[in-house]
Amino acid sequence: MYPDFQYLLEALFGIPMPAWLGIFKTFGFFMALAFIAAARVTTLELKRKEKQGLMQPVLKNIKEKKKDPETGATTTTEKQVYMYPHQLITEIVFGAAIGGIIGAKIFNAFETWSDFIQDPIGSLFSRSGLTFYGGFIVATIVLYYYTRKYKIKFKHLCDATAPAIMLAYGLGRLGCQFSGDGDWGIYNTAYITQADGALRLSTPADAQYINSITANTQSSYYVAPAGMPRWLAGMNYPHNVGYEGMPIAGCEGEYCRVLPIAVFPTPVYEAVAAILLFGFMWSIRKKFRYPLQMFGLYLVLAGVERFLVELVRVNYKYDWGFVHPSQAEIISVVLFIAGTGLLLFYKPKGEKLPQ
Repeated sequence: MYPDFQYLLEALFGIPMPAWLGIFKTFGFFMALAFIAAARVTTLELKRKEKQGLMQPVLKNIKEKKKDPETGATTTTEKQVYMYPHQLITEIVFGAAIGGIIGAKIFNAFETWSDFIQDPIGSLFSRSGLTFYGGFIVATIVLYYYTRKYKIKFKHLCDATAPAIMLAYGLGRLGCQFSGDGDWGIYNTAYITQADGALRLSTPADAQYINSITANTQSSYYVAPAGMPRWLAGMNYPHNVGYEGMPIAGCEGEYCRVLPIAVFPTPVYEAVAAILLFGFMWSIRKKFRYPLQMFGLYLVLAGVERFLVELVRVNYKYDWGFVHPSQAEIISVVLFIAGTGLLLFYKPKGEKLPQ
């Protein structure tokens, strides 16, 4: 894995890199890339909707600084100007980002409550522990109140941001994968790690060792079929940013840990799925007849994608008697139902979209 740019550039060029490059974290880079891409895609959609007459300019208070040429004194004045929604994209993305991070932390606390109550401050301010759906829900609430404040049509903003959210999610999962942040799947006991960090097929002789690690957690046995790269079935995330696993023999430096048994690389699955789904959503974005149908499609696709990945993903399971869903599975089902309702039944009179 490549927890920072020092590791990444050394892997790319095969030569030692200066240690100061370590301050640039790979996960942070992909997060920034995700927000930039989301802002660009949303801007394009907002401009399209503005040309269709679906979104109008709104009044915005802005501050201006003026310098007196005689005295040199600077004064600040405030005035109202009309601005199109796409011109407010920085505020929209920033508000969604702040709300998203807060929501992701709050929902992660619910999911890992026992760890949270032991160290609430440390949990809230740690660099790990983000729950996407929590971020999505709170960010949506933040944008709803933002649109009410400036009288922006919330339903059209939802449609404009839907493809962008899917793309940003895929890019964010690439950050999880490259950095090895712990957001991976359950153990795949078909592969175990050697002392040098390399993976090999497990044998019956490894059963006791495997059981000592997986006894209290989920695991599965799956050997990659012929023609399928082994890393798609199992990875052990050497040099992961979370310092998880066993020491790598002969490794010197900050990130010298590797998982003892392979896990399913769920960030790869989600990144590929989300980016492909973004392409699909982008290709049909002009075919919807009513507002919120694009957003409904996003809810359906995101719900199905995440529900399927949860089958091989590490997550806390709730005990509901005969079923044991994860938080993400519960929310996935809710999103799927809500999205299906928007797609099939939300057809407000007089609000057909221009074709």
